Amino acid sequence: MEEKVNFAVVGVFVLLLGAALIGGVLWFSSGKSYNQVYDIYQTYMSESVSGLNLNAPVRYRGVEVGQVQEIRLAPGNVEQVQLTLGILRGTPIKADTIALLQTHGLTGITFVELSGGSHDGLTLQAKEGERYPIIQSGPSLITRLDTSVTALLGNLNRTSQNINTLLDADNRKAIKNTLKDVESLSHTLAARQAEIDSSLKNAAQTLDNTARFSGELPQLAQRIQHSTATFDRMSDELTRAATSTRTAMDGTRQFTSETLPEIHQLVLELHDLTQSLQRVSGELEQNPSALLYGKSAAKRGPGE
Repeated sequence: MEEKVNFAVVGVFVLLLGAALIGGVLWFSSGKSYNQVYDIYQTYMSESVSGLNLNAPVRYRGVEVGQVQEIRLAPGNVEQVQLTLGILRGTPIKADTIALLQTHGLTGITFVELSGGSHDGLTLQAKEGERYPIIQSGPSLITRLDTSVTALLGNLNRTSQNINTLLDADNRKAIKNTLKDVESLSHTLAARQAEIDSSLKNAAQTLDNTARFSGELPQLAQRIQHSTATFDRMSDELTRAATSTRTAMDGTRQFTSETLPEIHQLVLELHDLTQSLQRVSGELEQNPSALLYGKSAAKRGPGE
């Protein structure tokens, strides 16, 4: 005999099982699975949240700490998007914590990244009139790159315009003429390189000869100074001789024995000085270039 199936019992079992499944789903979705409690926060984004979906992860320094529970336009401000976040209780959400939109690798999956927050900062609390605490938001990496690239393109555009303004027809013509003049000058210098080298050598030789001729001038000045000193001493002797009239004989003897030899020496030195000056003057009259090029080498005698 076949056993009869009690469909009533089966129906009750199916109903109980379905209720249990629904209760489990509700329990998990209520945020209290495994005794975990989630706190509600909100943040407002001023950029597009394209790619961000419900239940997208919320990460704190890379660690998943919650999910996105609601995405909608901010009430009274269509330029912002309001995100409602369920964040695991105990997560250190500080007053200076910032919410950013991030994209995961090449998959394009967008999530909310929480960053910042100093260790000694105050815990974020809801302000008066706010339903939930509001986390500050910041621009995402894509937005920062877009802003930087836009600014860079603007700078490049302005630079290009400035260059075009600088290199107008007149300036290009002037630069072309300048390059031609530089090229002509280079060719001229290259063609006269030998003359330039010769002029530099002559100038060096002239400076050398002038230095050697100038070396004789101190000796001549020293001799003139020595003669002047001798003449001064002679004058002093004559003065002393003239004032000693009371001892005329003695003075005459002193003048004869002391002054006359000095006068004789002075005459000899003046004679040598005169000869030196005459010799230098004669050489300059015969060869004025000696002042610049120096004395010409003396001709060698037979057998030298």
